[in-house]
Amino acid sequence: MQKQCPECGNKIVGRIDKKFCSDGCRNAYNNNVNKDSKNLIRNTNNRLRKNYRILEGLNPEQKTKTSRARLIEKGFDFNYFTSIYTTKAGKVYYFVYNQGYLPLDGDFYALVKRES
Repeated sequence: MQKQCPECGNKIVGRIDKKFCSDGCRNAYNNNVNKDSKNLIRNTNNRLRKNYRILEGLNPEQKTKTSRARLIEKGFDFNYFTSIYTTKAGKVYYFVYNQGYLPLDGDFYALVKRES
């Protein structure tokens, strides 16, 4: 009984447990299988990376204040962050890796950098 490559349909020659005719077919098959989840992950990572660069650019002194309008103008997306930190006083900081922001009154934000 001849086995066929699930990607291209060619005959498989070699070991009995071989599933693909070549490395190229194996890679193409696995890329197609994982395409949807990889796109979601790639898009999420791109948004996080952009948010990080914006916070890092606006916060060179490790602690500053900025407006919501300025963040939005630069393309910041408030839906993407990596962690939340709540202080004992009840203040909620949102972090993108080690760059964070705290919502203040009047559409302003305190930008901070968490030391590791």
